[in-house]
Amino acid sequence: MRQLFLLFNTKRKLAHDKVDQNPLNMYKNSGEAAKISCSHSIDGYDRIYWYKQLENRQLQFLGYMYKTNENKEKGLDEDVKMEGSADKGQTCTLTINSLSVSSSAVYFCAASYHSATYH
Repeated sequence: MRQLFLLFNTKRKLAHDKVDQNPLNMYKNSGEAAKISCSHSIDGYDRIYWYKQLENRQLQFLGYMYKTNENKEKGLDEDVKMEGSADKGQTCTLTINSLSVSSSAVYFCAASYHSATYH
């Protein structure tokens, strides 16, 4: 019998909230793939960061998209993929292939911009 896994995505709606993550939750079977999308409507923001909340409530950094470039955290499982665009009005998708028990978690996305000044 195949086990059922639950992936939760948290979405807070505040008056100033401009980041959307979908779907809010999903049920998948072992070995299947899960896709979570994130978009924002914030001028000048060009990065989407992805996090996984572990059982001990700590956040694991998965990586980020800069415009259309994937930047996965070193040592991250090859079954995790980020694609799309981090630009305003575009969609960035986190895909987790070959789901397992350890895939069941809360996943978060966040939008940002690079604030360093180069000379």
